[in-house]
Amino acid sequence: MPELPEVETVRRGIAPVLEGRRLIRVLQRRADLRVPFPAGFVARLEGRRVEAVGRRAKYLTLALDSGETLLVHLGMSGSFVVKPGGAGGNILTPHDHAVFDTEAGDRLVFNDPRRFGLMTLAETARLDQTAELKDLGPEPLSEAFAADVLAAALMRRRTPIKAALLDQRVVAGLGNIYVSEALYRAGISPRRSSHTIGAARAARLADAIKAVLEDAIAAGGSTLKDYVQADGELGYFQHAFRVYDQEGKPCVTPGCGRPVRRIVQSGRSTFYCPACQR
Repeated sequence: MPELPEVETVRRGIAPVLEGRRLIRVLQRRADLRVPFPAGFVARLEGRRVEAVGRRAKYLTLALDSGETLLVHLGMSGSFVVKPGGAGGNILTPHDHAVFDTEAGDRLVFNDPRRFGLMTLAETARLDQTAELKDLGPEPLSEAFAADVLAAALMRRRTPIKAALLDQRVVAGLGNIYVSEALYRAGISPRRSSHTIGAARAARLADAIKAVLEDAIAAGGSTLKDYVQADGELGYFQHAFRVYDQEGKPCVTPGCGRPVRRIVQSGRSTFYCPACQR
């Protein structure tokens, strides 16, 4: 599933095409994705101007001049691709489920083969109160996310730190890839109980989370299966993985060289170096 860096990369790709532009035509090509499209979906979007394209955790937010916001989750296989106007952009595939045409002649196509994505509309003024967003923790790249905030959230938990960081109520937007990479950079074992992290480790971990997310965004995210950027290009951060999906390969920390290990936690693969992470 696309994590924060992938969604942020998509946001940056579609914002120049959508912000300040009016949607002159919207195509809804099926009744549902993960859940049904909202009632009157097309009518509530056509003719509206997109005022801002934002992101909250793994959700894209398209604020409209109607006072509503289109909330989008990419699911497991969803992607937005910007296509040129004219005949070249009119060729659609069976998995192109929603199409947005702007007054400038650009076409934005939402493709989702597995249909685990989501599109819904909500009042912009009450967006943070929606079922999707109301329980989310702080954005890890915002000023609201700091070492003391993270330490306080972890102190109350007795789960392994890997599981705690995947809980969107602790920190928003993280997934399996970037949690594994951040824990490696911070030198923290994914098995360590959350309440034992303490102030010093929390400071290292907060810095590592920010750094790995920033590096991944700079690389356009990670393409492992379906994810592509809005221009159709792949992400490249997978070539910089230090532990994720590196089972059996030598640890890249100078002087270590121990093989990276894979364990299963809460049904998910975890990759780490048992020598460098404590």
